[in-house]
Amino acid sequence: MSTSPATSVSDSRYFQPNFLEKVKIIVHLTGLRHKNTVLEKCILASKKNRRISLIKTRATKREQHCNIEHLKDRNQQNWVHFVGVGGCGLSALALIAVKQGFEVSGSDRKWSSFMDGLQQAGVRLHIGHSTLNIQSENGSRFPNCIVVSSAISEDNAEVLHAKSIGIPVYKRDYWLAKLTENHKLIAVSGTHGKSTTSALLAYVLKSMGDDLMAVVGAYVSQFPGGNVIWGDGPHFVLEADEYDGCFLGLSPYIAVLTNVEWEHVDFFQDEEAVKTFFRRFLKRIRVGGHLIICGDDVGARSLLDYTSEGSKPEHASGTMLVTSSDVDGYNIITYGISSTNEWHASSICPNSKGGSDYVLCHKGQPLANISLQIPGAHNVLNSLAVIATVTVLLQGQRQVHELINSLKLHLLDFIGLSRRFERIGKIHRCHIYDDYAHHPTEVYFVLQAARQRFPSMRLVVVFQPHTYSRLAALKDDFAVALSHADHVVVTAVYSVREAVPRNVCGKDLATSIISSPSEYIPSLDDVVDKLALEICKDPLREIVILTLGAGDVNTVGPKLLHELQKRLCIT
Repeated sequence: MSTSPATSVSDSRYFQPNFLEKVKIIVHLTGLRHKNTVLEKCILASKKNRRISLIKTRATKREQHCNIEHLKDRNQQNWVHFVGVGGCGLSALALIAVKQGFEVSGSDRKWSSFMDGLQQAGVRLHIGHSTLNIQSENGSRFPNCIVVSSAISEDNAEVLHAKSIGIPVYKRDYWLAKLTENHKLIAVSGTHGKSTTSALLAYVLKSMGDDLMAVVGAYVSQFPGGNVIWGDGPHFVLEADEYDGCFLGLSPYIAVLTNVEWEHVDFFQDEEAVKTFFRRFLKRIRVGGHLIICGDDVGARSLLDYTSEGSKPEHASGTMLVTSSDVDGYNIITYGISSTNEWHASSICPNSKGGSDYVLCHKGQPLANISLQIPGAHNVLNSLAVIATVTVLLQGQRQVHELINSLKLHLLDFIGLSRRFERIGKIHRCHIYDDYAHHPTEVYFVLQAARQRFPSMRLVVVFQPHTYSRLAALKDDFAVALSHADHVVVTAVYSVREAVPRNVCGKDLATSIISSPSEYIPSLDDVVDKLALEICKDPLREIVILTLGAGDVNTVGPKLLHELQKRLCIT
């Protein structure tokens, strides 16, 4: 069952059935010219339903009436409140709302680095969730609407209070759908590699003069807005997240699919459930659009036989056309290492910058030599996705060879993004790096990247499992992936979104790693102390410390560096 552009499967968490159809909300979030109509239409459309949606509270009918009247006051600047604003996804939307001229506030349970930029932009921020966050100081004014992160529970105090007084509550997927619907959307999807691919794509396009918009789920030092690029052009590059069905409301002109694998095990029951959502996403591609897909990935490739009901793709010189009863057709372009792909890489080898060099080929014909600073075979694939996308997007404006020559320069200049094999520091011959890898496949590839950059050094990995459910489902795969390190330290599980821990812990993973020495140290502070002690015994030994995980394990590297500097008397 496909969803309409205005809704997704996850909207039901906050809306009564058919609520959007009943009130017929029409929202346009595509630029400053719409900033006054966005929330006015929300308010006018939902006006008839306010009395229905109001639930009994201690407030009197008179107080409720005043609250609603203030929501309809058009003489004040429209106010949007973001719940979970510290996350990479919602922080980007909050920053865009500021650029569009809204009054913006937000809340989260703790401060994050993304909130630094929001504070500088004038966003009113709150630590902790409270009903006081969604009203003015004298209690006479409330937000015109609230946008919530997928990580926010239904019983959040701000969400419950907003619904009780009739303030419209929108999930991130709905807000994104309306934000992008009037752009030529390039949605970068896949189980792994979304952040790097979308960041690299946006960086290259911007460097080539494209006045695009972009939202990436990680901090990018080469972006003026951190994880946002703000422009007035027609193109919008978006990291399209599959969690909670967030990408099912999008209507991309170009969809990039990096790979498909079982992930987010708290939401997807198995790999087939993941594929079902990705198939639905592919049906969202606009007529005449493009699917750019990694032909080397088994999971992604398996979708091609079922992209449309009752028909199979027709192969033609590396490009395939899909037709169905509800879609006139879109082009499918493949990329990968294998020469069977339309765009592929050959002669891959490490370079002096710590990244990779390769020969770019198109339909079997060599076109150019490509160099990257970012290491690993996975980043070769990410760069191929970018090359294929840019040539589709701009081929009508420039010749292919001219495009490739321009692409080469900007691909080489890209230095990566936060928590993607990020260099924390070096002291003597100890190199400290951090990566967001929290899935066995990601762990494997980042360890291979570390081996590529430091082929002869001892590799010590500190791994923090992220969620009990993921560890329980993928423990054996984690053990295999981590065995490529010389020594592994497993910490306690970083648990989010899960009320009850499973019957598994970090110690179980540590004991499952057979091929490499491993140990279980629950506390991150104890990890720092142990590593500092061992490194100080032989400070001139060549060693790489690599911290991995999606939780707060990224605090280990800076603390370790500071501790080593202190113990070794280095300023």
